[in-house]
Amino acid sequence: MSSTTEPQAKEAAGALDANAGNTEATKLEPSATTEKHATRPISQPSEKIAPAGPTPLDTNVQPPPAGTTTSPTATTHSATSPTVASTAAPMKNMNGSNGATAPTGDLSVKPVNLKDDDINPPDFQGEVQTNNDLPTQATLKKLENHTVLDSSRKSHTFKSLYSGPNVARRVLIIFVRHFFCGNCQEYLRMLSAAITPEALLALPVPTFIAVIGCGAPELIKSYISETHCPFPVYADPTKVLYNELGMVRTLAMGNRPAYMQHKSVAQTVMSGIVQGLKQVKSGLVLKMGDQRQVGGEFLFEPASLSVDSPIPTPSDEEKTIDLDEKTGPNDEKSEEKKVTWCHRMRTTRDHVEIPELMEVLGLDSEGAPKQNAAKRYESALKARKGTGVSMASQMSRASMDAKAARSSARSSLVSTEAAATSAA
Repeated sequence: MSSTTEPQAKEAAGALDANAGNTEATKLEPSATTEKHATRPISQPSEKIAPAGPTPLDTNVQPPPAGTTTSPTATTHSATSPTVASTAAPMKNMNGSNGATAPTGDLSVKPVNLKDDDINPPDFQGEVQTNNDLPTQATLKKLENHTVLDSSRKSHTFKSLYSGPNVARRVLIIFVRHFFCGNCQEYLRMLSAAITPEALLALPVPTFIAVIGCGAPELIKSYISETHCPFPVYADPTKVLYNELGMVRTLAMGNRPAYMQHKSVAQTVMSGIVQGLKQVKSGLVLKMGDQRQVGGEFLFEPASLSVDSPIPTPSDEEKTIDLDEKTGPNDEKSEEKKVTWCHRMRTTRDHVEIPELMEVLGLDSEGAPKQNAAKRYESALKARKGTGVSMASQMSRASMDAKAARSSARSSLVSTEAAATSAA
């Protein structure tokens, strides 16, 4: 019995040794299945995140010990790791909502670029930012040969409107909007009723008015017919004068001026539409000019600001005042002019009110309107839109001196006649 048991015991002991060896191998060498599971990449989320470039912090990351496995829940690494994607809970974005990745890169505040609408407000809102700086002599020199057109398409230099032979010494140039603008048309109607050419030419320094629009010159005749304007009207379709003299573009309406008290917005708009329809057959319906362009008023006066006329008289042929020197044999000398007062519109109905214009021109020292319009122009008498100093005050003093001289002459004549009568 013992002989049979001994070989069996040896066989059993060998089996135990083999099992022990296999167990040691199992402990030292992981199975293929375990190794495959440990090295298998974790599935990527639906939203892929581009890995950022390496940072100095990556050098401090130590690799896991050999033979160890990594749990899927413990694989949250820096976003800079190119091989392992983050499976942690999504971070909250700046507004607190979930599902967004934390922002990377430059988080500094960028400077805001101002757009044109930040300077010039959107249509029908507010007023555009402009100024009433007087144009320089250099600007006038640049524009003096620019041509404008009359109703017959005849060309005129800009300078010929305010300087030269047969031109008044003082000229107010009014820039209007397009030729279908009901606001500007109403302004010219009110202006023509309050200021006449005869009154301007009778001033101590002869004065006149010219009007310039930005539409086609073929529309000038109908424009004069609508406004009953007694002053010459010209066209500057290129808008060079508008741009160089600092006038702006807008559709903002602004506050309702005094000269528009008799007209509503609907009336002025409808008037422009009707005028445009009348020009369908002529092909001028779309040639009224830039609808966004607004104008202004510029007063040209002698650069010397002298009330005395520069035209020599038989008793003083040598006397001249501020005459431009021209070398051409056929050129006539003209008095140098400059802009002494101006106003640029900020809205589509922002022309200077009639009382202020009368004051600047010297028609009335206080700029007071007629009695029946005093209430309507009450606010206009308190605020002035334009900038500059005209010759109106000098003209007023000259007018008073002339009246005093005439009164003295009449008194002297009466005294002489009385003495002659008593001697007889």
